[in-house]
Amino acid sequence: MKEMKVLNLYACLGGNRLLWDNCEVTAVELDPELARLYQERFPKDTVIVADAHQYLLDHYNEFDFIWSSPPCPSHSRARFWNTKAERIYPDFKLYEEIVFLQTHFKGKWVVENVIPYYDPLIPATKIGRHLFWSNFTIINVEHETIKMDKASPGELIEYHKLENFSYNGEQPKQKILRNLVHYEVGKHIFDIARGIYNHYNNKQKSIFDEL
Repeated sequence: MKEMKVLNLYACLGGNRLLWDNCEVTAVELDPELARLYQERFPKDTVIVADAHQYLLDHYNEFDFIWSSPPCPSHSRARFWNTKAERIYPDFKLYEEIVFLQTHFKGKWVVENVIPYYDPLIPATKIGRHLFWSNFTIINVEHETIKMDKASPGELIEYHKLENFSYNGEQPKQKILRNLVHYEVGKHIFDIARGIYNHYNNKQKSIFDEL
């Protein structure tokens, strides 16, 4: 099978990326501390500290598969429920990327975000605490979860199989850990995109075999 060229946008700690195989990954992350930790975790990946939203626009046609996880605070239900939280406009760069990829990208793509406090403007697949927009059918799966709002940082680190989380940046550590996509979900979606996995674990011919 041909090695896929993958663009992993807003890469954070690479929660989605852990079990991906047979791929060449370019990860884009704006936070230098998160980029450092990602590079330590995935030393063979190319890590770029940059604005992922602009990087997508400039480089989308260089890849076979794109995964994007735009920042979620302006969409989060927690902000809506918290009566003391500042009221802000939702950042609709999320939908800009979905529409852009729908229109212009020829490969497979996924955009991920938390479940918002409003009805999503574009239908998506729900898995756990996350929504996934894509140009292929994502089959929902059950996987082991923990209570994110009650889990300690240590429990979240174990849950995401993070060997090193020496983060010294400005973002709250708990928020970073809670918002990661679980690696089993990331693997499940990645394999469906490649056409080598389905809900019954039947192997299929990959769409990339002929590329």
